[in-house]
Amino acid sequence: MPAYAPRTWLGEAELVPFDPPVDPAADDAGNLAAFLDMLAHAEGTVRFGDQDGYNVLVGGGLFHSYADHPRRSIWLPAYGIHSTAAGRAQFLESTWDDLVERFGFTDFTPASQDAAATQLIRQCKALRLIYDGRIRDAIHACRTIWASLPGAGYGQREVAMAELVDVYRQAGGHVA
Repeated sequence: MPAYAPRTWLGEAELVPFDPPVDPAADDAGNLAAFLDMLAHAEGTVRFGDQDGYNVLVGGGLFHSYADHPRRSIWLPAYGIHSTAAGRAQFLESTWDDLVERFGFTDFTPASQDAAATQLIRQCKALRLIYDGRIRDAIHACRTIWASLPGAGYGQREVAMAELVDVYRQAGGHVA
């Protein structure tokens, strides 16, 4: 499913309020890194390969070039579907192409994947929630993008909220 394409720049921007964070100690850019680590755990990519999940195809195969999204359709018999998901956050080919068009990514390197995942998080209006340590709310807000998050409803494996919060904390994230 391609990422939502807003009709105006306002639909793209996450308007961050000037209110103080819910928990000032949790206003931490490290929360974003912990959230990205938690997403990789949820998507199951960190279990494969030796590059922290960045070179993983859906189903656990690996790709060997970061020049572009690998653009391979993989049959997933357990779900009865083909998927082009790849990378640490399991970007579908169509989602990646949309992000490339909107944000100008020139490769599929780990840095580009993290920046693209951050854009999808922003699109879900969850970036401020993450910075504030409102992890459960952020996970809920992002469930429409990542099928592995609880409540996503894609008919695929969903990881329990408690497990995700534990992984987030272990990665150094603060919970408000």
